[in-house]
Amino acid sequence: MGRAFVYVILGGGVAAGYAALEFTRKGVSPGELCIISEEPVAPYERPALSKGFLLPESPARLPSFHTCVGANEERLTPKWYKEHGIELVLGTRVKSVDVRRKKLLTATGETISYKILLIATGARALKLEEFGVDGSEAENVCYLRDLADANGLVNVMQSCSSGNAVVIGGGYIGMECAASLAINKINVTLVFPEVHCMARLFTPKIASYYEEYYQSKGVKFVKGTVLTSFEFDSSGKVMAVNLRDGSQLPADLVVVGTGIRPNTSLFEGQLTLEKGGIKVNGKMQTSNDSVYAVGDVAAFPVKLFGETRRLEHVDSARKSAKHAVAAIMEPKKSGEFDYLPFFYSRVFGLSWQFYGDNVGEAVHFGDYSSGTFGAYWISKGHLVGSFLEGGTKEEYEAIAKATSLKPPVEDLAELGQQGLNFALTISKKPQPALPIEVSRSTSGLVLEKPVYAWHAAAGLVLTASIAGFAYWYGRRRRRW
Repeated sequence: MGRAFVYVILGGGVAAGYAALEFTRKGVSPGELCIISEEPVAPYERPALSKGFLLPESPARLPSFHTCVGANEERLTPKWYKEHGIELVLGTRVKSVDVRRKKLLTATGETISYKILLIATGARALKLEEFGVDGSEAENVCYLRDLADANGLVNVMQSCSSGNAVVIGGGYIGMECAASLAINKINVTLVFPEVHCMARLFTPKIASYYEEYYQSKGVKFVKGTVLTSFEFDSSGKVMAVNLRDGSQLPADLVVVGTGIRPNTSLFEGQLTLEKGGIKVNGKMQTSNDSVYAVGDVAAFPVKLFGETRRLEHVDSARKSAKHAVAAIMEPKKSGEFDYLPFFYSRVFGLSWQFYGDNVGEAVHFGDYSSGTFGAYWISKGHLVGSFLEGGTKEEYEAIAKATSLKPPVEDLAELGQQGLNFALTISKKPQPALPIEVSRSTSGLVLEKPVYAWHAAAGLVLTASIAGFAYWYGRRRRRW
């Protein structure tokens, strides 16, 4: 017994919602599209889970943050899917996928066939047991990857008001959860092995600013060590955390944010994998031409840097999903995915944006005491990355434009003195016609095509609109 669809989206996260909206805009017919998700709810904006969902007052709850409100688009409630003839197969785990036969088998034994499969399986949170530490099953040890995790975390938070929380991990989840816990008047200690927070992105100087800000809010940092074990009470709840440096921290709540792993297991041996994810070309198409992959699970060519990357951020999930659907529905009209890596975060009263790549030498600028500062990254004599905290709409647009252009930089000291003026000046210069390389990963060929001035201008307008919307949206919906 089974069902058949023209298009099947496997996974119910952010990318699935944005893909569904794009399918309807590209003319998908009722009954042609199906979304299969292990979660019992329609796709929603995951960033809300570590921000608005954890607020003590007027917390965000569904249906308020169903996709695609995160990009100021329609809010896709279950009613919306029904009205558009899109089948939601929720609370359903897919047991196996046969890419050659174009069939999926669910855990309940149902077979679902497709003509085109869009993989949006995302990633799972790494468990403590994968690091040799037992205790994940304790009721006050929490992860934060989906709505069930968020509900569990809120329940524990409410039971330990003014208690002690230990957050394991100094990355995105750790930093955002620590902020939310502090807002809830819980005593927070962040523990991570690196020398500073957000080590994959921040320089030591940038990190020191955020660490000091967090400390002013009561958050403590324990750096350069890791969790080794827990102490449990008679009911099995964690009451203390043991660290490798020999110290012990009291804990009424533990939040684990030690990274993620892409959900690729269903496709191992069937599709080409790279960078820990499923390798796709500029159309988001996998090694099987009937299968596409988007979001955290996809490793795609980043044209700006001429190499394949796998990016873990909601902006990439949204845009890659829309591009894949365009490539599926209008293959002759859609080009290669031309994505400028973009990351952002909003915690407490802070808001930063980053564009490009943090390789090469970092050049800091701005006034840290005023809360407006940033950095440029220079590699091989060109600007490749830009970071800005506390910027205006124009300033965020400027660093996005400048990074996309990769202008040459000769004097790093002068660049530091110019600061934001460098990006503002570069972004306003008329752009001449320049040749660019367009790489086709499916064939390995490299073709040179001219780009006329209006093409460059159009690209800059798009980049500016992204930065401008991010700024506006951050001001309007800071709690997300």
